[in-house]
Amino acid sequence: MSRTRLICPVCREPLEAVDKRLQCGHNHSFDRARQGYWNLLLAQKKRSKAPGDNAEMVQARQRFLEAGYYAPLCDAIGELLQAWLPNAKAANLLDLGCGEGWYTDRLQRQLGCEMTGLDISKEAIKTACRRNKAITWLVATGADIPLADDSVDAATLVFSRLMPAPTARVITPGGLLLVVYPGANHLRALRQLIYTDVRDGGGLDPAAQLADGFEPVCEQALAFEFTLDSPDTVQDLLAMTPHGQRLKADARQRLAACTKLHEQADFRLALFRKRA
Repeated sequence: MSRTRLICPVCREPLEAVDKRLQCGHNHSFDRARQGYWNLLLAQKKRSKAPGDNAEMVQARQRFLEAGYYAPLCDAIGELLQAWLPNAKAANLLDLGCGEGWYTDRLQRQLGCEMTGLDISKEAIKTACRRNKAITWLVATGADIPLADDSVDAATLVFSRLMPAPTARVITPGGLLLVVYPGANHLRALRQLIYTDVRDGGGLDPAAQLADGFEPVCEQALAFEFTLDSPDTVQDLLAMTPHGQRLKADARQRLAACTKLHEQADFRLALFRKRA
């Protein structure tokens, strides 16, 4: 039986399962989508009609991740959580900005834990639902997470926007938050095709943003190389990065002509503990 404690996005009262819908004490109700997810994103919380990744971006990310290029990262995330969670199988985890669920699914199977995947993109969650029925999949915003206070033992945030206050609210005191973000050399070859002046990537300082509610536990770097050997895989990588959203015409031509790309991944895995 699921231990996930969902709350109503309207009134913040607990949600209980009634037939194929969720309902709170104030009679706000939410139907379960036929794919199996819960849509708890209120219309007034949307900044557009269809926020988050569109279907094309979701499909590109799915193809790229399922090809295994980032498998070392997912393995490293699982190993780090196993090392710091005293009883991973009994833990309740939240994957914020889970996208199409590739990391979420692999982590749940690796750890055997209770898992919730949350993303603002309905297209992403529709795809995620096909991966693992044991996971609670939510269309929702990380700015207003529809989970009870102090109900999550650990949360992961892989290349998603960091929102310290809402994230701290749902993590239990002493619980963990793992933030994965790019290092200085991440995807340098791709960026060299796009920009004439290529600067170091990264720049995120999660420790500074989280200082009020979390204390650092450890941080590790993960770097490896991989080769994209077709124009389609290059375009898939481009589609799942922010760089693809602001291409100039000359950069688009260079990328269209690129048939093979030897690339480097450069990640930082920063683990934090919520202050008691």
